[in-house]
Amino acid sequence: MNSKPNTTIVLPRLTENIGHLYDVYLLDLDGTVLLGNELIPGADKVIKILRNLNRRIVFISNNATSSPASYAKKLTLLGIPTTSADVVNPSMVMIDFLNDNIPQGRLLVIGEPELCDDLEANGFFVTDSESNVDAVIVSFDRSFNYQKLQAAFDAIQNGARFFATNCDRYRPLKDGGQPDAGAIIAAIEACTGKPCEVIVGKPSHHIISYLTSRVLYPDVDCIIVGDRLETDIQMGINASIDSALVLTGVTKLENAKKSEIEPAYIINSILGLLPDKIRNDL
Repeated sequence: MNSKPNTTIVLPRLTENIGHLYDVYLLDLDGTVLLGNELIPGADKVIKILRNLNRRIVFISNNATSSPASYAKKLTLLGIPTTSADVVNPSMVMIDFLNDNIPQGRLLVIGEPELCDDLEANGFFVTDSESNVDAVIVSFDRSFNYQKLQAAFDAIQNGARFFATNCDRYRPLKDGGQPDAGAIIAAIEACTGKPCEVIVGKPSHHIISYLTSRVLYPDVDCIIVGDRLETDIQMGINASIDSALVLTGVTKLENAKKSEIEPAYIINSILGLLPDKIRNDL
């Protein structure tokens, strides 16, 4: 994935809008397009306009609790017509990674039913037992408890590998947030003394390779848009593409200005993706 070089250096400061239209927009979902079950104001209009201008939209989530088909249905019901081919989530990348490393493996999954269903549908054996486990897979899990922590501890102590879908510390919601996979990873690392071996979601090279091989054509003029510096913006840096930080989710402007992770642009919301002339016509 390569973007056209900027003719000027864009400093990491708040920008009213981005003057350049890209060929492909990689849009984070939670905190960028959605907050919980509601759209960020204007998200549907922005996406409709970009599509009408023949720009491709690909939604990229670090949330494995919804399949691409579920996300597509949700977005469509909210007024953004979407197919499963428009959505990439870490379950898909994890399946790809596991097929290359432990095909048809026996997995202890700390995650929600959708992730377990996706893994089983792709030939993996999902168990809640710590015995004879090839790998412990960690993801967002609202039913995480001490029993699951104990099972993960025992499996890893017995030689199971340790992978995760994503490392987000929490998931932004309209009125706060929910602890995410990063918190569970930390708990398992603390008790086992072993770091998570591979995290396949943003900003890893695994998801970049997945996108490059399946979604994007070579030398595409592309930008990633998201609300997290350590995942969305770092992924843009890792992939050598432009990035835009939105302030509608996790990251606040004062934190962005202090961070060593520098996006090409900082915009208030997804509305800032539209150049002046187009935005003024809204």
